[in-house]
Amino acid sequence: MEEEKGVLVQNLIDIVNEISGITDFRCAIKKQYCNLARRLKLLLPMFEEFKESKEDVSEETLKGLTSLKEGLELAKELLRFGSEGSQIYLVLERQQIMNKCQEVTAQLEQALSEISYEKLDISDEVKEQVELVLGQFRRAKGRVDTSDVELYEDLLSIYNKANDIDTDPAVLKRLAEKLQLMSISDLKQESLALQEMVIASGGDPGESIEKMSMLLKRIKDLVQTENPNIGDLLSNKDLPSGIDNQASSDGNPISPVIPDDFRCPISLELMKDPVIVSTGQTYERACIEKWLEAGHGTCPKTQQTLSSSVLTPNYVLRSLIAQWCEANGVEAPKRPGGSKTSKSTSVCSPAERAKVDTLVSKLTSGNVEDQRSAAGELRLLAKRNADNRVCIAEAGAIPLLVGLLSTSDSGTQEHAVTALLNLSICEDNKGSIILSGAVPGIVHVLRKGSMEARENAAATLFSLSVVDENKITIGSSGAIPALVTLLSEGSQRGKKDAATALFNLCIYQGNKGRAVRAGVVPTLMRLLTESGGMVDEALAILAILASHPEGKTAIGAAEAVPVLVEVIRSGSPRNKENAAAVLVHLCSGDQQYLADAQGLGVMGPLFDMAQNGTDRGKRKAGQLLERISRFIEHRKQVQVQVETHQPSHTQQTHTPSSASSVHR
Repeated sequence: MEEEKGVLVQNLIDIVNEISGITDFRCAIKKQYCNLARRLKLLLPMFEEFKESKEDVSEETLKGLTSLKEGLELAKELLRFGSEGSQIYLVLERQQIMNKCQEVTAQLEQALSEISYEKLDISDEVKEQVELVLGQFRRAKGRVDTSDVELYEDLLSIYNKANDIDTDPAVLKRLAEKLQLMSISDLKQESLALQEMVIASGGDPGESIEKMSMLLKRIKDLVQTENPNIGDLLSNKDLPSGIDNQASSDGNPISPVIPDDFRCPISLELMKDPVIVSTGQTYERACIEKWLEAGHGTCPKTQQTLSSSVLTPNYVLRSLIAQWCEANGVEAPKRPGGSKTSKSTSVCSPAERAKVDTLVSKLTSGNVEDQRSAAGELRLLAKRNADNRVCIAEAGAIPLLVGLLSTSDSGTQEHAVTALLNLSICEDNKGSIILSGAVPGIVHVLRKGSMEARENAAATLFSLSVVDENKITIGSSGAIPALVTLLSEGSQRGKKDAATALFNLCIYQGNKGRAVRAGVVPTLMRLLTESGGMVDEALAILAILASHPEGKTAIGAAEAVPVLVEVIRSGSPRNKENAAAVLVHLCSGDQQYLADAQGLGVMGPLFDMAQNGTDRGKRKAGQLLERISRFIEHRKQVQVQVETHQPSHTQQTHTPSSASSVHR
């Protein structure tokens, strides 16, 4: 008993000392947290005197001190988050934080009330001090502190905006000042706090964390605008991640491992400008261009003959790489000539510029024939070359084309959306199109336009969604249900365009749930089983959605396991790896899916895939084999236990006959 008392009291002293070391509480909840920490520090003299006491303690007292220790542990974690947590999160979740404070206060008050201080060998002064703390906890338990309503409303108004267009700079500045995010150190600390939340989420941040990161970037931009001299000291790579500032135990910076799929097969470096060759393999543009210039006519990885030397930008992979870089605090690789600070300028001749100006003026004429003709010519000019795209944008055509998206003339509408698609190929034009408010109009065409217009609307949304910020804007505009409808009912090209746009949009976590709720999973499952060549696209989207709780539930409800097993057995290498990735998520925590997959004979194909599949496919196959093996072993153990406790056959037959003879 004495030894147990000594260990317990020392633990209490250690916890209070740790609490004493937690300072600098974030401004949003500073008053409540300071009061809690101050009260807990006042308990230290009681623990120290109790430690020196030689008197025996009762089991009741030990029980009360144990309960107090549990309350102090909870308080310590709460205070630590109040010191190191995200300012933005603490304001957004103010009610949840206050409820937690009330719960901890109530638990501490209850624990202190259960201890009989008269029986403890401590001085009267310390007893009076503890009684004072207990009284403060009792009063605090029923008191609700008023919070800064204006701060909460300001933050919420900007948090829910998908872009910067309608953001009031005065509100943003007031928010930054109240949150005390006006210096480099404060911004970096907030960035690190958000990064800790990303890590705690398993690397898969939800919509709320991503929106908080976007809000922090807006505050950072405001600070840089008002203090230009700190621009070099505070770069985007500091927000929202901060991993670059971390170090390993030996003091060296931590370098995250680059996924193999993001490395160029030639240079083995992180790709800056990934492009696809005719065999379907992806390489860094500069590396594959050198390979081709050296006279090679084969794919370096597969050694297959290249049917064409055309290099197609891999926008989806580029977006995934950018997302990974941001999540891991790595500066996103800059594409050659792709600096955002250098605005593209047109080199059109005066005659060409005059022609474009004439066409743009016709867009405003009010004459339907002129508008249709001008939009059609601009569509063709924008398709022709990059200089034309810049020239047309400089002439002010983009807002006018956006206005024509809602016209009742189907021909004009089709030309307008296709012209915007061609203009969006220029990186600088993507931002101009978004800022012109084009997304609602494009979604309108996607719902109501001709089939060709709907196809090109979907392609435009994909092109715009290459920029990560635009994924949020497009996803919140109602585009996803319209894309799912096109995927289900459209032409073959329309389905392809819809699938490509949905894949890119669903890279953003918040859009996954939107796609599932729009009914995309049943449509994808149908595409997997019908002819039409959409298996690749359907599996790629399912592999993304399976990581989302709603996606996992919907895929399971669609009875996907037999289809996935068949793909693993007979699909292409890429489809096998995606099917295995979906199955890994489905089987996580659900043994029924493991049993179904095993019963369908998945083990053999998985062994083959683990030996001969793609790198990612090998990893997924290995994970599934390990889980199924554990499942089989567990089932064997259960069977042995059942057989051990089950009566033997002779006992089962003997008992009834014995009973019968007795009754006779």
